[in-house]
Amino acid sequence: QVQLVESGGGLVQTGGSLILSCAPSRSIFSFNAAGWFRQAPGKERDFVAGIGYGGSLKYGDMVKGRFSISINSAQSTAYLQMNSLRPEDTADYYCAAAQMKYASNEVPSDNEWQYWGQGTQVAVSS
Repeated sequence: QVQLVESGGGLVQTGGSLILSCAPSRSIFSFNAAGWFRQAPGKERDFVAGIGYGGSLKYGDMVKGRFSISINSAQSTAYLQMNSLRPEDTADYYCAAAQMKYASNEVPSDNEWQYWGQGTQVAVSS
């Protein structure tokens, strides 16, 4: 059962940019916190970026200063702006989301994500 749908992936050259989007597959739920993860072939899934209910932000060390996460809670849509892309950013990118009950200065922890997408491929050529 697909809960979230990601879009915006594709092939880009080194130094290029992409914007990933994430929205519910059906308008039966909403979310106020979102995160992005990625998994390269043969590697474990890594945390990329997260935004909590209340606006707190967290980024993985490998994307700090290059990626930016945002959320439109009214539309339950999350975005990942990716700039200065590198070949090592090549991976399947997955969106995660949660409807948090209380605002927090923290990004949801791993076991608090309620919804997941099936992923979108990002390939960066050298």
